[in-house]
Amino acid sequence: MSSPDRHVRAMLPIPDRPAPGLTTYDAKDPDTSFAPIEPLLPPSGAPHVVVVLLDDVGFGASSTFGGPCRTPTADRLATRGLRYNRFHTTALCAPTRQALLTGRNHHSVGMGSVTEAATAAPGYTSLRPNTKAPLAMTLKLNGYSTAQFGKCHEVPAWQTSPMGPFDGWPTGGGGFETFYGFIGGENNQWEPSLYEGTTPVEPPATPEQGYHLTEDLADRATGWMRQQKALMPQRPFFVYFAPGATHAPHHVPREWADRYRGEFDDGWDVARERTFARQKAAGVIPPEAELTDRCAEIPAWDDMPDELKPVLARQMEVYAGFLEHTDHQVGRLVDTLEDLGILDDTLIFYIVGDNGASAEGTINGAFNEMANFNGMAGLETPEFLRSTMDELGSPTSYNHYAVGWASAMCTPFQWTKQVASHWGGTRNGTVVHWPRGTAGPGGVRSQFTHVIDLAPTVLEAAGIPEPTTVNGVLQSPMEGTSMLDTFTEPDAPERHDLQYFEMAGNRGIYHRGWSAVTKHRTPWLMVGHQPPPFDEDVWELYDGHSDHSQARDLAAERPEVLAGLQRLWLIEATKYGVLPLDDRLSERINPTLAGRPTLIQGDSQLFFPGMGRLSENSVVNVKNRSYAVTAEVDVPAGGARGVLIAQGGRFGGWAVYLHEGRLTFCYNVLGIRIFTTRAGDPVPAGVHQVRAELAYDGGGLAKGGDVSLWVDGAAAGTGRVEMTQPMIFSADETTDIGREEGTPVSPDYTGPTSRFTGRIHWVQLDVGKDDHDHYVDPEERLRVAIARQ
Repeated sequence: MSSPDRHVRAMLPIPDRPAPGLTTYDAKDPDTSFAPIEPLLPPSGAPHVVVVLLDDVGFGASSTFGGPCRTPTADRLATRGLRYNRFHTTALCAPTRQALLTGRNHHSVGMGSVTEAATAAPGYTSLRPNTKAPLAMTLKLNGYSTAQFGKCHEVPAWQTSPMGPFDGWPTGGGGFETFYGFIGGENNQWEPSLYEGTTPVEPPATPEQGYHLTEDLADRATGWMRQQKALMPQRPFFVYFAPGATHAPHHVPREWADRYRGEFDDGWDVARERTFARQKAAGVIPPEAELTDRCAEIPAWDDMPDELKPVLARQMEVYAGFLEHTDHQVGRLVDTLEDLGILDDTLIFYIVGDNGASAEGTINGAFNEMANFNGMAGLETPEFLRSTMDELGSPTSYNHYAVGWASAMCTPFQWTKQVASHWGGTRNGTVVHWPRGTAGPGGVRSQFTHVIDLAPTVLEAAGIPEPTTVNGVLQSPMEGTSMLDTFTEPDAPERHDLQYFEMAGNRGIYHRGWSAVTKHRTPWLMVGHQPPPFDEDVWELYDGHSDHSQARDLAAERPEVLAGLQRLWLIEATKYGVLPLDDRLSERINPTLAGRPTLIQGDSQLFFPGMGRLSENSVVNVKNRSYAVTAEVDVPAGGARGVLIAQGGRFGGWAVYLHEGRLTFCYNVLGIRIFTTRAGDPVPAGVHQVRAELAYDGGGLAKGGDVSLWVDGAAAGTGRVEMTQPMIFSADETTDIGREEGTPVSPDYTGPTSRFTGRIHWVQLDVGKDDHDHYVDPEERLRVAIARQ
């Protein structure tokens, strides 16, 4: 029989309480006696906890829930565990993640959208209030070891630089003792930008050496678990494994994609029908469930051009291989738990997707998904897509599949990621495996559950109370509901019976079986698209008691029910900080218009050698404007080569560098068009000031500009950039001084050859300034740069 827990766990950190007793003068006194020091541990019987959260996987993708992508690890866990077929997310990655990690609705923790679109409105700041401590912090302060591997998209955009602050980082205020992964929404699986804790690190190998990010994350996670059990066998751990897979880019070794050769040649409409049949046969949807109609905005497979269909089929083969490859890496974690003899004592949540499948890849799909985010998808013509088909999934691609496949991966529901109104955007298959704490292996649970229910469930399973104070701050109650009772009771009453949904104006409400929803914005219509006024949105009504998939709209038949749910949505939206609704896109990318801080003030920024891993939010914005780069360099005898400054990478960006000694400016548009201007003569030995200017044409977004090069104020070359990227260079590449990390902007160099072979004194970036001298006075440089910032 275990001894009673003596700790006051509702107040964190747990207050130290010295034991009363006799204090002697001399430690050799026979009456000297002290209780031995005991490490803080969770209550007896607290399980290990592993939370696996995949990225951008729809309900109908994995074989575990009837999909065409084989996921044997999830299948294996479901056979001995439970499948939840009415588990819900928020419809977007960062909001789902912050909700999961805190047990609160996403607007309650300031994550009404992604961090890059944060505003000053309380529900959208991307700042987690200190009154809502994350689950990992609560577990750590109760004696758990904690570690996160993979994606962290909860750091406010202005806090992503190497100088922090690190309050929002996993090992800062997130409660994780260990973090290995990346900061942001997505990453290149072949050449990622990685952090260990808050320190930038390089991948341990190259793509040519067989490197892949998901495999690396699994290596780190399994190694950490083994070491933790070897050194702390009595202490349970909490592992959060959140790979960037299967978010675009869909990067996977070719052999995994080739496993699906020919399996999608019949197209997405046939794929939906086959998945629907498998789902019924597997019992993951009710027998009376209906397959919803394909959304009118998504073309039928038969209406797609015949010459494009092989490309479209290959896109889905690559995605399916990517998902199976990811599931295989999760299997390595499960195998490690089994090897350590703790699998049955580990509570595993395997959440197959943080939202529905992504429809951000356009009607035709994308070789570089950044094209659509810049409103430039038209550059990827059918001819271009056919010419690059064999590269899909490889290091030379940054690919995404067509929206028809996203719809098929959300079978049997309507819509996809971002569309929080419909189950296609928010319903994600989830597996719970904990033989010691569940009953009825292989069962299906159909209670309405939500990602905010995970944190209270874990605390109840561990016997840890929800804290009332953390680090001296009074905590607000968690907004989720423990689902622990469903682990052993298949027919347990539904406890989570009210839940609002909202994302970019797409909104809905669930209440006791009924759902009222309205779709406001279409996911793949981005730059230049203006959705209708909110009051013109058309609401739909569904009775979930008899309509599992939201197939029969009852709004016209039951207007009184619809009106009541609309009012209830407004009440919940007010309660949790959803208002004001915000469907803006380009305005929210601009920090000043959005009302969020920006790291760099003014129109000038000064860099020094060695600086690097600077996100786009850490550098003055050069898009749709004229700008100039000036650098003072010391060229050795024999000349120099290498990068002075580079922003972005192979799939979009710009760089100033010396090639064969000659000053060069390169502007790379999405990896599709590359414009290079090079000086006629090498920069001679000695200290010199080199400068590259882009004079933007003006007149709107994405226009071109004239390029001029200068050495010590003298003209050295001219050129032309015909177009520019107006919104974003890259979601994962950074700005580096004196070398280029990640993929190269220019084919003139590679990562190893990008390092500048001379010496850089400083680099200055000026935006919107017309300097007729084409020269920066060294004596004025520092004073002016600081004043501008």
